[in-house]
Amino acid sequence: MEKVAVIGCGAYMDNGYGCPGEWRCLKAASLGEGNFAQASQVVSFLKCECPGRSLAPNMGMAMKLSETKPDKIYLSSCLVNAKPGCPYSSADEMADILANKFGVEVIQGTHDYH
Repeated sequence: MEKVAVIGCGAYMDNGYGCPGEWRCLKAASLGEGNFAQASQVVSFLKCECPGRSLAPNMGMAMKLSETKPDKIYLSSCLVNAKPGCPYSSADEMADILANKFGVEVIQGTHDYH
């Protein structure tokens, strides 16, 4: 079973912009649905907080504290598909930063539940 980290958009989750929180991402991971190729164990779930500067350090801290490096990092569907988009960074930029920093594949999007 793959160990994965999921990063959600804090603005969407905290302000009710269409994401009720992490349950959809967790469901997709546990069932191997959406962008998850197989049932996966979520070893960390983080919220990206505006303006996103703490994203990589927070991911590093999650790995350190959990003593687990994920096999993949998933950017949540609410983060990747936000309308309007993030004014600070694109999902592509976030994925590149995380992949380069941690040497882990970053998948954009978690599920297509509505």
